[in-house]
Amino acid sequence: MSKIIAVANQKGGVGKTTTCINLSSFLAAMGKKTLMVDIDPQGNCTSGIGLNKKDIHHSVYNMLVGDCTARDAIAHTCVTNLDIIPSNIDLAGAEIELIGVQSREKVLRKNLQPLKNKYDYIFIDCPPSLALLTVNALTAADSILIPIQGEFFALEGLSQLMNTIRLAKKHLNPSLEVEGVLLTMYDGRSNLVASVTAEIIKYFGKSVYAHRIPRNVKLGEAPSYGMPIMQFEPRCTGSIAYKAFAEEFLERNGDTTYQKIVSMNALRRKPQR
Repeated sequence: MSKIIAVANQKGGVGKTTTCINLSSFLAAMGKKTLMVDIDPQGNCTSGIGLNKKDIHHSVYNMLVGDCTARDAIAHTCVTNLDIIPSNIDLAGAEIELIGVQSREKVLRKNLQPLKNKYDYIFIDCPPSLALLTVNALTAADSILIPIQGEFFALEGLSQLMNTIRLAKKHLNPSLEVEGVLLTMYDGRSNLVASVTAEIIKYFGKSVYAHRIPRNVKLGEAPSYGMPIMQFEPRCTGSIAYKAFAEEFLERNGDTTYQKIVSMNALRRKPQR
Protein backbone atom coordinates (compact mmCIF):
# COMPACT_ATOMS: atom_id res chain seq x y z
CA MET A 1 0.00 0.00 0.00
CA SER A 2 1.49 3.33 -1.05
CA LYS A 3 1.66 6.65 0.75
CA ILE A 4 0.17 9.72 -0.90
CA ILE A 5 1.93 12.99 -0.10
CA ALA A 6 0.83 16.47 -1.15
CA VAL A 7 3.69 18.90 -1.76
CA ALA A 8 2.02 22.20 -0.93
CA ASN A 9 2.50 25.81 0.09
CA GLN A 10 0.24 28.56 -1.19
CA LYS A 11 3.26 30.85 -1.58
CA GLY A 12 4.84 30.55 -5.02
CA GLY A 13 8.56 30.23 -5.68
CA VAL A 14 9.44 28.17 -2.60
CA GLY A 15 10.58 25.05 -4.45
CA LYS A 16 7.47 22.86 -4.46
CA THR A 17 7.94 21.55 -8.00
CA THR A 18 11.71 21.32 -7.68
CA THR A 19 11.25 19.27 -4.52
CA CYS A 20 8.55 17.07 -6.05
CA ILE A 21 10.68 16.25 -9.11
CA ASN A 22 13.96 15.67 -7.33
CA LEU A 23 12.68 13.82 -4.27
CA SER A 24 10.60 11.56 -6.52
CA SER A 25 13.56 10.96 -8.84
CA PHE A 26 15.94 9.98 -6.07
CA LEU A 27 13.35 7.68 -4.49
CA ALA A 28 12.86 6.03 -7.87
CA ALA A 29 16.64 5.65 -8.26
CA MET A 30 16.65 3.98 -4.85
CA GLY A 31 14.24 1.37 -6.16
CA LYS A 32 10.93 2.83 -5.02
CA LYS A 33 8.01 2.77 -7.46
CA THR A 34 7.02 6.43 -7.52
CA LEU A 35 4.29 8.49 -9.15
CA MET A 36 4.02 12.26 -9.48
CA VAL A 37 0.60 13.85 -9.98
CA ASP A 38 0.85 17.35 -11.47
CA ILE A 39 -2.23 19.33 -10.44
CA ASP A 40 -0.74 22.75 -11.22
CA PRO A 41 -2.22 24.22 -14.45
CA GLN A 42 1.23 25.64 -15.24
CA GLY A 43 2.43 22.07 -15.72
CA ASN A 44 5.97 22.80 -14.54
CA CYS A 45 6.36 19.36 -13.00
CA THR A 46 5.37 17.85 -16.34
CA SER A 47 7.84 19.83 -18.45
CA GLY A 48 10.50 19.66 -15.74
CA ILE A 49 10.66 15.87 -16.06
CA GLY A 50 10.93 16.02 -19.85
CA LEU A 51 7.38 15.73 -21.20
CA ASN A 52 6.09 18.03 -23.94
CA LYS A 53 2.78 19.42 -22.70
CA LYS A 54 1.55 19.81 -26.29
CA ASP A 55 1.88 16.06 -26.87
CA ILE A 56 -0.24 15.00 -23.88
CA HIS A 57 -3.40 13.11 -24.84
CA HIS A 58 -4.59 12.16 -21.35
CA SER A 59 -3.83 14.61 -18.56
CA VAL A 60 -4.85 15.10 -14.96
CA TYR A 61 -7.60 17.35 -16.30
CA ASN A 62 -9.09 14.52 -18.38
CA MET A 63 -8.90 12.30 -15.31
CA LEU A 64 -10.64 14.79 -13.00
CA VAL A 65 -13.54 15.48 -15.39
CA GLY A 66 -14.07 11.78 -16.05
CA ASP A 67 -12.78 11.53 -19.62
CA CYS A 68 -10.24 8.85 -18.67
CA THR A 69 -9.05 6.79 -15.71
CA ALA A 70 -5.94 7.49 -13.68
CA ARG A 71 -4.22 4.50 -15.28
CA ASP A 72 -4.98 5.90 -18.74
CA ALA A 73 -3.32 9.19 -17.82
CA ILE A 74 -0.06 7.72 -16.49
CA ALA A 75 3.05 8.53 -18.54
CA HIS A 76 6.58 7.18 -18.10
CA THR A 77 9.49 9.54 -17.49
CA CYS A 78 13.23 9.57 -18.17
CA VAL A 79 13.79 8.03 -14.71
CA THR A 80 13.34 4.30 -14.17
CA ASN A 81 10.56 3.57 -11.61
CA LEU A 82 9.15 7.11 -11.94
CA ASP A 83 5.80 7.83 -13.64
CA ILE A 84 3.70 10.97 -13.84
CA ILE A 85 0.09 11.95 -14.41
CA PRO A 86 0.86 15.09 -16.41
CA SER A 87 -0.81 18.47 -16.56
CA ASN A 88 -1.32 21.22 -19.12
CA ILE A 89 -3.24 24.48 -19.44
CA ASP A 90 -6.54 22.59 -19.80
CA LEU A 91 -6.47 22.12 -16.03
CA ALA A 92 -7.10 25.86 -15.55
CA GLY A 93 -10.79 25.28 -16.24
CA ALA A 94 -11.15 22.25 -13.98
CA GLU A 95 -12.20 24.17 -10.88
CA ILE A 96 -15.11 25.76 -12.76
CA GLU A 97 -16.18 22.44 -14.26
CA LEU A 98 -16.06 20.72 -10.88
CA ILE A 99 -18.31 23.28 -9.15
CA GLY A 100 -21.46 21.31 -9.92
CA VAL A 101 -19.94 17.91 -9.16
CA GLN A 102 -21.09 16.17 -6.00
CA SER A 103 -18.28 15.79 -3.44
CA ARG A 104 -16.05 17.81 -5.77
CA GLU A 105 -13.28 18.03 -3.15
CA LYS A 106 -12.94 14.22 -3.21
CA VAL A 107 -12.59 13.68 -6.97
CA LEU A 108 -8.80 13.32 -6.89
CA ARG A 109 -8.90 10.88 -3.98
CA LYS A 110 -11.43 8.71 -5.80
CA ASN A 111 -9.20 8.61 -8.89
CA LEU A 112 -5.98 7.82 -7.02
CA GLN A 113 -7.33 5.01 -4.85
CA PRO A 114 -6.94 2.31 -7.56
CA LEU A 115 -3.22 3.22 -7.83
CA LYS A 116 -2.32 2.73 -4.19
CA ASN A 117 -1.19 -0.86 -4.72
CA LYS A 118 0.88 0.04 -7.80
CA TYR A 119 3.29 2.55 -6.23
CA ASP A 120 5.31 2.93 -3.04
CA TYR A 121 4.95 6.71 -3.02
CA ILE A 122 2.60 9.10 -4.81
CA PHE A 123 3.48 12.81 -4.73
CA ILE A 124 0.96 15.51 -5.65
CA ASP A 125 2.53 18.74 -6.92
CA CYS A 126 0.06 21.44 -5.86
CA PRO A 127 -0.53 24.89 -7.37
CA PRO A 128 0.48 27.99 -5.34
CA SER A 129 -3.01 28.55 -3.95
CA LEU A 130 -5.47 27.12 -1.44
CA ALA A 131 -8.29 26.74 -3.97
CA LEU A 132 -10.21 23.61 -4.99
CA LEU A 133 -7.30 21.77 -6.63
CA THR A 134 -5.18 22.05 -3.49
CA VAL A 135 -8.15 21.07 -1.32
CA ASN A 136 -8.52 17.98 -3.51
CA ALA A 137 -4.86 17.17 -2.87
CA LEU A 138 -5.24 17.57 0.89
CA THR A 139 -8.31 15.33 0.82
CA ALA A 140 -6.50 12.64 -1.18
CA ALA A 141 -3.21 12.74 0.74
CA ASP A 142 -2.03 10.84 3.78
CA SER A 143 0.31 13.71 4.62
CA ILE A 144 1.56 17.08 3.44
CA LEU A 145 5.17 18.02 2.73
CA ILE A 146 5.75 21.76 3.10
CA PRO A 147 8.74 23.37 1.34
CA ILE A 148 9.56 26.73 2.94
CA GLN A 149 12.08 29.25 1.71
CA GLY A 150 14.42 30.38 4.47
CA GLU A 151 13.43 34.04 4.21
CA PHE A 152 11.07 36.40 6.02
CA PHE A 153 8.25 36.33 3.46
CA ALA A 154 8.05 32.56 3.85
CA LEU A 155 6.47 33.11 7.25
CA GLU A 156 3.68 35.20 5.77
CA GLY A 157 0.66 33.10 4.98
CA LEU A 158 1.96 30.15 6.98
CA SER A 159 -0.87 30.48 9.48
CA GLN A 160 -3.37 30.47 6.60
CA LEU A 161 -1.86 27.25 5.24
CA MET A 162 -1.96 25.58 8.65
CA ASN A 163 -5.57 26.70 9.12
CA THR A 164 -6.48 25.15 5.76
CA ILE A 165 -4.78 21.92 6.84
CA ARG A 166 -6.75 21.95 10.11
CA LEU A 167 -10.03 22.48 8.26
CA ALA A 168 -9.22 19.71 5.78
CA LYS A 169 -8.36 17.40 8.66
CA LYS A 170 -11.57 18.27 10.52
CA HIS A 171 -14.05 18.11 7.65
CA LEU A 172 -12.52 16.10 4.81
CA ASN A 173 -9.55 13.98 5.81
CA PRO A 174 -9.17 13.15 9.52
CA SER A 175 -6.00 11.13 8.91
CA LEU A 176 -4.09 14.00 7.24
CA GLU A 177 -0.75 14.72 8.94
CA VAL A 178 2.22 17.00 8.31
CA GLU A 179 4.85 14.82 6.64
CA GLY A 180 7.56 17.37 7.28
CA VAL A 181 8.89 20.83 6.56
CA LEU A 182 11.79 21.28 4.13
CA LEU A 183 13.89 24.44 4.11
CA THR A 184 14.72 25.38 0.54
CA MET A 185 16.94 28.01 -1.16
CA TYR A 186 18.85 27.99 2.09
CA ASP A 187 21.77 30.33 2.74
CA GLY A 188 23.37 29.52 6.08
CA ARG A 189 25.58 32.64 5.93
CA SER A 190 22.63 34.99 6.42
CA ASN A 191 21.64 36.13 9.91
CA LEU A 192 18.09 36.73 8.66
CA VAL A 193 17.85 33.18 7.33
CA ALA A 194 19.12 31.86 10.67
CA SER A 195 16.48 33.89 12.48
CA VAL A 196 13.66 32.73 10.19
CA THR A 197 14.87 29.14 10.48
CA ALA A 198 14.74 29.38 14.25
CA GLU A 199 11.13 30.60 14.05
CA ILE A 200 10.19 27.76 11.69
CA ILE A 201 11.77 25.18 13.99
CA LYS A 202 10.03 26.77 16.97
CA TYR A 203 6.68 26.46 15.15
CA PHE A 204 7.09 22.98 13.63
CA GLY A 205 9.60 21.35 15.97
CA LYS A 206 10.81 17.91 14.90
CA SER A 207 8.75 18.11 11.70
CA VAL A 208 11.54 20.22 10.17
CA TYR A 209 13.97 18.04 8.21
CA ALA A 210 17.60 18.13 9.26
CA HIS A 211 18.76 18.37 5.65
CA ARG A 212 18.26 21.67 3.84
CA ILE A 213 18.33 22.52 0.15
CA PRO A 214 20.84 25.28 -0.66
CA ARG A 215 20.57 27.90 -3.34
CA ASN A 216 22.08 26.29 -6.42
CA VAL A 217 22.22 27.51 -10.03
CA LYS A 218 22.11 23.97 -11.43
CA LEU A 219 18.78 23.29 -9.70
CA GLY A 220 17.34 26.18 -11.68
CA GLU A 221 18.87 25.05 -14.97
CA ALA A 222 17.86 21.39 -14.85
CA PRO A 223 14.12 21.86 -15.65
CA SER A 224 14.94 23.65 -18.92
CA TYR A 225 16.54 20.37 -20.05
CA GLY A 226 13.62 18.31 -18.77
CA MET A 227 15.85 16.46 -16.34
CA PRO A 228 15.99 15.96 -12.57
CA ILE A 229 19.13 17.29 -10.94
CA MET A 230 20.55 13.80 -10.34
CA GLN A 231 20.84 13.32 -14.12
CA PHE A 232 21.64 16.90 -15.10
CA GLU A 233 24.48 17.55 -12.65
CA PRO A 234 24.75 14.72 -10.07
CA ARG A 235 27.79 16.15 -8.27
CA CYS A 236 26.46 19.66 -7.62
CA THR A 237 25.47 20.76 -4.12
CA GLY A 238 21.77 20.73 -4.99
CA SER A 239 21.90 17.12 -6.15
CA ILE A 240 23.84 15.99 -3.09
CA ALA A 241 21.36 17.81 -0.83
CA TYR A 242 18.30 16.20 -2.44
CA LYS A 243 19.91 12.76 -2.23
CA ALA A 244 20.53 13.25 1.49
CA PHE A 245 16.99 14.55 1.94
CA ALA A 246 15.55 11.50 0.13
CA GLU A 247 17.44 9.21 2.49
CA GLU A 248 16.18 11.15 5.52
CA PHE A 249 12.64 11.01 4.10
CA LEU A 250 12.82 7.21 3.83
CA GLU A 251 14.33 6.83 7.29
CA ARG A 252 11.54 8.93 8.82
CA ASN A 253 9.03 6.66 7.13
CA GLY A 254 10.75 3.58 8.50
CA ASP A 255 11.53 2.53 4.95
CA THR A 256 15.05 1.14 5.13
CA THR A 257 14.81 -1.35 2.26
CA TYR A 258 16.17 0.90 -0.48
CA GLN A 259 19.07 0.73 -2.88
CA LYS A 260 22.07 2.83 -1.89
CA ILE A 261 23.31 5.15 -4.61
CA VAL A 262 27.03 4.55 -4.47
CA SER A 263 28.10 6.60 -7.50
CA MET A 264 26.27 9.78 -8.44
CA ASN A 265 28.02 9.73 -11.82
CA ALA A 266 26.08 6.60 -12.74
CA LEU A 267 22.92 8.73 -12.80
CA ARG A 268 24.25 11.29 -15.24
CA ARG A 269 22.99 11.67 -18.78
CA LYS A 270 24.16 14.14 -21.39
CA PRO A 271 21.80 17.15 -21.38
CA GLN A 272 19.80 17.59 -24.58
CA ARG A 273 17.61 20.51 -25.60
